[in-house]
Amino acid sequence: MPTLGKSPRGSQAQKALALVLVAGGAVAFLAWRRVHSRAPVPAPVRAAPIAKAPPVAAPKIAPPEPPSSSELLKKAGLRRVSVTIDGPLETALVSQVGRDDGQPLAQLVVRALVWWVEVPSDLRRGDKLEVLFEQKPGEELVVDAVRFSSGKLGRTFRAYRFKPPAARWPRLYQPDGEELETRLAEAPVDDYEQVTSLLRDGRGHKGVDFKTPVGTPVKATFDGVVARKNWHFRGNGNSIEVIESGGLKRHAIFLHLSEVAPEVRPGERVTLGQVIGKSGNTGHSFAPHLHYQLMSSSGEVLDPFASQKTARRKLPAELEPGFAAEVKRLDGLFDAG
Repeated sequence: MPTLGKSPRGSQAQKALALVLVAGGAVAFLAWRRVHSRAPVPAPVRAAPIAKAPPVAAPKIAPPEPPSSSELLKKAGLRRVSVTIDGPLETALVSQVGRDDGQPLAQLVVRALVWWVEVPSDLRRGDKLEVLFEQKPGEELVVDAVRFSSGKLGRTFRAYRFKPPAARWPRLYQPDGEELETRLAEAPVDDYEQVTSLLRDGRGHKGVDFKTPVGTPVKATFDGVVARKNWHFRGNGNSIEVIESGGLKRHAIFLHLSEVAPEVRPGERVTLGQVIGKSGNTGHSFAPHLHYQLMSSSGEVLDPFASQKTARRKLPAELEPGFAAEVKRLDGLFDAG
């Protein structure tokens, strides 16, 4: 018997349709949610252009100040004095550097000046003297350079201390490379540090003093006969007097010796260049040296540098560049500041 309502077949179709609609709605919902749940992507922001800073000028660095003259002298270990002569030379130097240094410095300076002029007779008011010198504790002052402008002679003299590699001692040399000191061709000693006294240095000394170590061989300066030895020992110390054979009959006197050769006795003959003793510091002497005195047959004191042959040594050519460099250095210290 037929029942009331829709047929069973129609109901199944409706259920299927409903399921399809529900499923489609679910899918659509999920799709919508997926889309709308994403964070929005912001639009790209264009960076503003960076303004370039104007170029900064590099700071100007001032060149370093050149060292002062006092700094240059201190670095070189030297002192400089410049005086205009207006009276005694020693007084002028003492006024600049004090008595303790001025007096010994005056003696050293005179040892240089005497090879150019007679001291003090040739000195004039207005003469200019410049000296570079050094002082080491416990030692004598050392003069490294001298410049002297002579009003009488109308010229400037210069000398510079320099030590050749093979030399035992440094010496003062003139700008052309010649030694300042004249040497005796037939000298009583072959080598010595310095001539420390001359007849023309104003001291009234009767001989030439050669600064040389104790024990330096002392030689006869001509052929002759020994007149005496070791007289007035308190003043002369070991001493020898030789009278020239023939010729001018000059007398040569050698004082302050450390010893006299045994064969050297009064009446004995000696020959030029023969070793007759050794230098020393005996008698009235304050430092090792040889006192060499020359006299005429009548007893007149003679200047050995005026009555004997002399010569000046010059630096060899291979040493001239080194000497020229030293002259330039010392002149720079004279002229600094």
